[in-house]
Order: sequence, then structure tokens, then C-alpha cells
Amino acid sequence: MLKSALALLPVLWILTTSLAAGRDLDQDEALKLTREGQIMPLEQLLHSISRIYPNAQLLEVDLEEHHGHYVYEIDLLTAEGLARELELDARTGRLISDKEDD
Repeated sequence: MLKSALALLPVLWILTTSLAAGRDLDQDEALKLTREGQIMPLEQLLHSISRIYPNAQLLEVDLEEHHGHYVYEIDLLTAEGLARELELDARTGRLISDKEDD
């Protein structure tokens, strides 16, 4: 019985990590959600970020859906040369997390 339970661990790990990762939305979906007022315009959020990290260089932006909630994941390079990964609630603009990126 223990062997069969252990055999299921990789399958459960794959399922939980894929669910936790969320779904990436493309540019057309982001535009539609913005026009419908479901998420804030990216430009507005980037303006807010520029007050926290002036002169930062934008590296990458992803819009993801996690269980019906939209989250912007923003990677940037600060003026000091540090890579940061920020997560913002796409509906409210609230900063969810701000951490140093690898």
C-alpha cells in the first residue's frame, strides 16, 4: 500500500504545481479584460511602480489568472542593478509581493 501511495506522489506534485502556476493570458485577452474594466491598464500600474523604482528597466510582464483572480507578474532591473520580481493584483493594483529575482 505504501508503494502505491509513493508512486502517486509525482502525479500529485505535477497536478498541484500546474494548478498553482495559473494560466498565462495573451495580449488579446489582456486588452479585452482592460476594456471591460476587469483589470487596470498596464500603463497605470507601471506608472505606480516607477514611483517605487525610479529609472528601473522593464524586463518582462506576464498576466496570469489564478482561480479567477488576475495577477501581473513584472520583472524589472532597478537603477542599482538589482533584478526584482513584483506581483500586483491586476484588478486593484495592490502590490502582492516584491522580491529579489534570481
